[in-house]
Amino acid sequence: MIKIGSRTMKTAIGAPVSIFIADALQLDNAISAAILTILCIQVTRRRSLLSAWYRFYACLIGIAISGVLFELIAYHPLVIGLVLLVFIPVTVMLKITEGIITSSVIILHLYGEQALHVGIVVNEIVLISVGLGVALLLNMYMPSLDTELEKVQDKIEKNFSSILQEIADFLKTGDYYWSGKEVTETAKLLEEASDLAARDVENHILRSHHPFYHYFHMRQKQFEILERMLPLISRINATETEYKYIGQLFDDLAHHVHAGNTAIKYLEELKEIRKTFNKEELPGDRESFEERANLYLLLNEIEQYLILKRSYKKSDI
Repeated sequence: MIKIGSRTMKTAIGAPVSIFIADALQLDNAISAAILTILCIQVTRRRSLLSAWYRFYACLIGIAISGVLFELIAYHPLVIGLVLLVFIPVTVMLKITEGIITSSVIILHLYGEQALHVGIVVNEIVLISVGLGVALLLNMYMPSLDTELEKVQDKIEKNFSSILQEIADFLKTGDYYWSGKEVTETAKLLEEASDLAARDVENHILRSHHPFYHYFHMRQKQFEILERMLPLISRINATETEYKYIGQLFDDLAHHVHAGNTAIKYLEELKEIRKTFNKEELPGDRESFEERANLYLLLNEIEQYLILKRSYKKSDI
């Protein structure tokens, strides 16, 4: 079954509506209003607003440049090339290149009239306003991304839980049968989540607080820490007691991966583990010292992982 997206539906609705309005206003070249609407339908509200502004601004500049050159030189095909030689660099300089195509349509309208007068200029400005206005009105409706974002969040949290549980099992038993597929999956999910969250931000222009965006940013930073932890685990040669304490901490973390705030509790638990480890005798040789250093480096990584979660809760919830 073919799935029709909201952008397709808005384009299909907007194009004929623009033509109807342009015809009702008795505008010349009414069909061009549909072209403007089609080009201005975007995937987010912010992009739609920017696209409309760039195109409107570029069209005004196009009218000014083409009008002057056509009147000073001639209404000749070669002058169209000259107009574009001047117009395109100006749009590049002003960073409104998105408006080149629509402005070219307006420029050709002026060329087709073979004369510049107030009526044609007003006609083109109203035509632009109709095409862009319809697109902006339609783009005020954007389907909610909350369901998709929640699904990705759930998958990421399950993968985090699996990764932490695998680390806990390895520390407790020393057995390693894990394929590591959750790591690869999580990297892809975080990329998908970042794109969705960015779209959600652009759909809520006036909202200053974007919980999903900040949440996934926090998870991305935590995932980077998890990736650093994995090679550290294999380089540790701790005592049975040390393995037990750290393994239990990872086990607890694996069962509490969610948006709620449990970081403070585990930071306190980590603090107690440090105190216990500090009471043990210092290593007697270089190899033991390096293994001990890796153990403390792992504790530091766990601490950073938890601090990220605590900071997220303080600033974003």
